[in-house]
Amino acid sequence: MIVLRFNQQHTDLWNDFVATSKNATFLFDRRYMDYHADRFEDHSLMFFNSENKLRAIIPANISNKTWISHQGLTYGGLLMSERTTAEEVQEIFLAMNDYLRDNGIEKVVYKPVPHIYHRIPAEEDLYSLFNICKAHLSKRLISSAIDLQQPLKWNRDRRYGINKAKAGGVVVEESNSWEEFWNVLIFNLEHKYGATPVHSLKEILMLHERFPDNIKLFTASVSDRIVGGTIIYKMHSVAHTQYISANTEGKKLRVLDALFDHILHKTDWGVRYFDFGTSNEDGGNTLVCPLIYQKEGFGGRGICYDCYEYTI
Repeated sequence: MIVLRFNQQHTDLWNDFVATSKNATFLFDRRYMDYHADRFEDHSLMFFNSENKLRAIIPANISNKTWISHQGLTYGGLLMSERTTAEEVQEIFLAMNDYLRDNGIEKVVYKPVPHIYHRIPAEEDLYSLFNICKAHLSKRLISSAIDLQQPLKWNRDRRYGINKAKAGGVVVEESNSWEEFWNVLIFNLEHKYGATPVHSLKEILMLHERFPDNIKLFTASVSDRIVGGTIIYKMHSVAHTQYISANTEGKKLRVLDALFDHILHKTDWGVRYFDFGTSNEDGGNTLVCPLIYQKEGFGGRGICYDCYEYTI
């Protein structure tokens, strides 16, 4: 197995592989990944067999002597073609570890793609982490997802919220009012968590322009004023909430209940799962109960986002 470090000359080959991989999403397209290239030292790898055919890729960066897949993404891991076999994946991990050792890497942090994002089964990497690398589970986050083929009923509190929002004249729609929503988002994050969005407004607008079919904004308004909203990332098998936010007025009117009623019951996503994202703090050691309670009220149930580590 031949290991090559990604460089910009490989961009088209990389993106073509992402488009057909059995477990990649558009987040691994270089037009998405590289929006924050200045923040990380990229050290992504590509794996070719003896016939010089690309069999797998892995997005990654280096921090000190640690190789991480990928620090700027929620998940990463080995992205494989439909024809990549379990035996080949073992060969890939052996070759990858030799390469990393030769390049002075001492530790690997590996974040596999959660299974609901796979187009077809793709957990060969998890077996090699156990069998070849002797990796240990170092972090586990819990997300809340809905199987749209067999959704659960909403709890009474969520249904009450929908009725309250309707009575308050809340209008939910797909929107292009990115800046107005961003102001709601920034205010809410600053006052509730002392945080800022991962993306700047400029970055999210750029990504939306590059991936208009994958990145969509839905807002809840009262008298043409946006009081809440969320951004949806649409993958081939999952629709995922990237940000969820409401201002003080929106919270009183329960606009998020109306928002997700529209998104889940009045929008055809053409996917199997809807993922609300994780509900943790402190690297997964703390469950944020009010946050996951809200997501479970919509019928979301647990999907784990795992992280593994091993030494070279």
